[in-house]
Amino acid sequence: MSLREKFRGTGIAVVTPFHADGKIDWDSYRKLISFWIDNKVEYLVVLGTTGESATIHGVEKQEILSFVKEVSAERVPLMAGIGGNDTAEVISNFKTFDLSGYDAILSVSPYYSRPNQEGLFQHYKALDQATPLPLMLYNVPSRTGQTVTATTQLLIAGECKNIFGTKEASGNFDLIMELLKYKPVDFLVVSGDDALTLPMMSLGAEGVISVVANAYPKDFSDMVRLCLAGKFAEAQALHYRYTEIIASLFAEGSPSGVKAYLSEMGLCGHHVRMPVWPVSEQHQKKIKELMKGVA
Repeated sequence: MSLREKFRGTGIAVVTPFHADGKIDWDSYRKLISFWIDNKVEYLVVLGTTGESATIHGVEKQEILSFVKEVSAERVPLMAGIGGNDTAEVISNFKTFDLSGYDAILSVSPYYSRPNQEGLFQHYKALDQATPLPLMLYNVPSRTGQTVTATTQLLIAGECKNIFGTKEASGNFDLIMELLKYKPVDFLVVSGDDALTLPMMSLGAEGVISVVANAYPKDFSDMVRLCLAGKFAEAQALHYRYTEIIASLFAEGSPSGVKAYLSEMGLCGHHVRMPVWPVSEQHQKKIKELMKGVA
């Protein structure tokens, strides 16, 4: 299977389940991995934002990477989240972590520092030269405070040969259309926004790295496969089935929203690490009502 084939379709930005005391809930993690794979998603993304990577440190990160590799047992491709706002530290992490069994790295654009476009390009150029695996960049200005423009992403796509794609979550369709129109043929663009996956795929994107698929992997990956097959009229029914649910995932913060769904499903607890906080009782009630609509 080619790299492009591995990462077309639905990937899940997987949650990290915790016990009430903040320790990793390995039993629930094992159960979730089987749930996701049994429901036919194409790949798993470990230690992304939804996995609460910002509050998972040191040895814990390696434990998670190794655990997911062991439990998934080569049944699906794996992508490791390794990013940050210190270029040298990201490169150091490339060398530190044992990434055996992983197929690619997802690296979010630098946050907080808000570098200019040349700084963003030079950051990814340095990662391109140091990465031990094919790398996908991640443009999510709502979290990082800075957009990686279409011009910069196209420059990266043309000059950084180890960077094979982008997770695009700007929500800016002018940017998205420019990127899709002018990208190299073999450069993969996937949605980083569940609600925009169908319209992005109608323009040429080839999948999604999803939050909602943590809880609804079968329906959402079916919707994406219909889009890949050009069956957009059929995909629309599944798209609209989940629009309110997707909105509810982020109404009181993520991944607290999706963990509320997973808790109701009995797949893991609702526990998160501070400063993220569980959803309110009122929002939990709304989630229960929304779940009835897709039961």
